[in-house]
Amino acid sequence: MKALDELNFSEDVKYTKDHEWAKADGDIVTIGLSDYAQDQLGEIVFVELPEEGDTFDQGDEFGSVESVKAVSEIYLPISGEIVEINADLEDAPELVNNDCYAGGWMVKVKAEDLSQFDAMMDKGAYLEMLKG
Repeated sequence: MKALDELNFSEDVKYTKDHEWAKADGDIVTIGLSDYAQDQLGEIVFVELPEEGDTFDQGDEFGSVESVKAVSEIYLPISGEIVEINADLEDAPELVNNDCYAGGWMVKVKAEDLSQFDAMMDKGAYLEMLKG
């Protein structure tokens, strides 16, 4: 596992206490696992994602990632409808490890309430939480 200063924390996304990141483009929010989360999990070998059209409330489990160490649930930080999934992860789950913010994103959600996005942590707050 890497030290915090060796990990990539993007300035243009928000973070959750469960280590997901979110980036809004209008009312479409892209969601993935943070660099910290993928580093803690180790080599990711399988990603289970929902179907397009599925709807979730904030905090609902929407999928899971399986690594050589464990299976971990992933939670939706914002209520809404899944409008796109990253189908590339089906054949290449390691994209989450290689570049969690670009090629390794998981789902895009049409947000019901963007104030949920605004309430997420910025990079500084997330780093403070990780440092304890």
